[in-house]
Amino acid sequence: MRRPAILISAAAYLITFLVVLPILWITLLSFQQSDTILSDPFSLDSLILDNYRNVLETLPLVQMYANTIIIALVSVTIGTAVSFMVSFALTRMVFRRRGTQSFLRFYLLSGLAVPVYVLLFPVYRLDLALGIYGTYLAVIIPYVAVSIPFNTLLLTGFLRDFPSELEEAAIMDGAGLFRICWSVVLPAMRPILATIVIFNVVYVFNEFPFVSILINDPDLATVSLAVSRFQGQYTVDYGGMMAAATLVLLPQLAIYAVFQRHVIAGLTAGAVKG
Repeated sequence: MRRPAILISAAAYLITFLVVLPILWITLLSFQQSDTILSDPFSLDSLILDNYRNVLETLPLVQMYANTIIIALVSVTIGTAVSFMVSFALTRMVFRRRGTQSFLRFYLLSGLAVPVYVLLFPVYRLDLALGIYGTYLAVIIPYVAVSIPFNTLLLTGFLRDFPSELEEAAIMDGAGLFRICWSVVLPAMRPILATIVIFNVVYVFNEFPFVSILINDPDLATVSLAVSRFQGQYTVDYGGMMAAATLVLLPQLAIYAVFQRHVIAGLTAGAVKG
C-alpha cells in the first residue's frame, strides 16, 4: 500500500475514533453512580443498572417517543414538500427579472447563518399571538422553517445537474407540471430525499431550545427533554442523565446505521456528471 493511502486510512480511523469516543464514554458513564462519575469517570469497578431502572420508572419514554415521532413526521413531510417546490421553481422556472432568482436563493440559504437562539423570542411571541403556544404546532412550524434552507441547498444542487432532457421528453408526451415532478423528477431524487429526511428527523430528535421553551405541557414533551428531567435546582443526577442520553441516542444511531448508504448516495448525488 502506498504512503498516501496509508495516511488517508490512518486519518479515517482517527476521525472515526474521535467521533465514537464520546458515545462510548456516555455509555460507560450511564452505568456508574453520580459520585463515581465526579470522582473517577473512567472506573470499571462499580458498574450498575440502577440508572436505567430509574430512567424507565421516572420518564414516560413511550409517550415522549410518540410525541417526537408525530412532530417529526408532520414537520419533515411539510418541510420536504415545501423545499422541493421552492427548489424546483428556483432551478426550472424563468423569472421576469434576472436578479429575482438569485435573490430568492440567497434569501433562503441565508437562513443557514441564523443561530437558533436568535429565533427563540420572536417565535415565542408569534406562537402566543397565534394561540398555538404549548401545542404541537408551536414547534412544528419553526422546525419546518428551519429545515427549508438546508433542504434547499441540497435540492437545488441536485436539480441543477439533473438532465433537463428527461423533462422535455415528458412534456413532448403531454405530461403536465405535476406529472413531470411526480413521475420523472421525484423517482430520480430518492437518494437526496432520503438524506434530507434522515437529517431532519435526527434534528427533531435532538432539538432542545425550541421544545424547551415552546412546550409547557409534560404530556407533549419530546425525547430531547428527557435528559433535562434529571437536573434539579440544586442537584444533578449525572448517572440518570447519562442513561437517558444513551436511550435517546441509541435509536438514532441504529437508524443512521441502517440508512447510511442512502445518506452517502444523497450527498454525492449530482456531484459527478456523466
